[in-house]
Amino acid sequence: MKESAVIKKRKKAVSPVIVVIYVFLVLLAVLYLAPLLWMLSVSLKDNAGVMAAPFALPETFHLENYTQAWSLGKLGTALVNSTLVCGVTLLVSLFFGAMAAFAIARMRWKLAEAAHTFFLIGMMVPVHCILIPLFVRFAKLGLTNSRFGLMLPYITFSLPMTIFLLTGFFKSMPGELIEAAAIDGCGIYRIFFKIALPLCRTGLFVSGLMTFVGNWNELLLAMVFISDPAKKTLPVTLTYFVGPYATNYVQMFAAIIIAIAPTVIVYCLFSNQIVEGLTTGAVKG
Repeated sequence: MKESAVIKKRKKAVSPVIVVIYVFLVLLAVLYLAPLLWMLSVSLKDNAGVMAAPFALPETFHLENYTQAWSLGKLGTALVNSTLVCGVTLLVSLFFGAMAAFAIARMRWKLAEAAHTFFLIGMMVPVHCILIPLFVRFAKLGLTNSRFGLMLPYITFSLPMTIFLLTGFFKSMPGELIEAAAIDGCGIYRIFFKIALPLCRTGLFVSGLMTFVGNWNELLLAMVFISDPAKKTLPVTLTYFVGPYATNYVQMFAAIIIAIAPTVIVYCLFSNQIVEGLTTGAVKG
């Protein structure tokens, strides 16, 4: 009986390190959630209430802010443009990125490491450095003010990160499976599509989500390359709510909530898969 009581006391005892970790995580969660909750609160007020008490809770909920922001800001058109551009970018970058990562990780050729280094260098190049020459070149080719012209730099800047992540996942695959498939007569394309890709679903999901979210929130390239209001994406459309002399804060924050809602919902639904995929690629890659 005494031994069981001692064991129970030991189980009930909580390490101070664990307490500090949980307190830190709670503070971190509050730090990240507070801006979102504040934006939601402001989007449900009127402008007078925002100016009088910006951090107070709304006394009455003004849901018409969302309908007005949707209609006046033409968020429906912008939502379609963002979905089209980001969707095509996602599919193309995943397809070619997966093939390049598989070739680097699993195929034996002399320039594999050089190709890997080349794509890693692409992650270090900021878009601001090549923005002007890229715009001049695209203007000569007639690719400005088009969705296709916006997709090209999105795909280019998405590929290095996609290849970097997927290379780790392909390296973590058991080599015996590929060798057995090759012995059974499978060609390289069949091995890639039938064996490698299904085993790398978590990596595809993680890299795809990072690519989609990054391009969904991208502003600079969309502002520079697109001038037609009917082709602008969501981040650019949000800037229309800020005027040179006045700003409709409640409609602007309502539009921001509409813009970030898809990414927040997706992340909340698949947070476990994201964490699992990142840890798998980090540990085994």
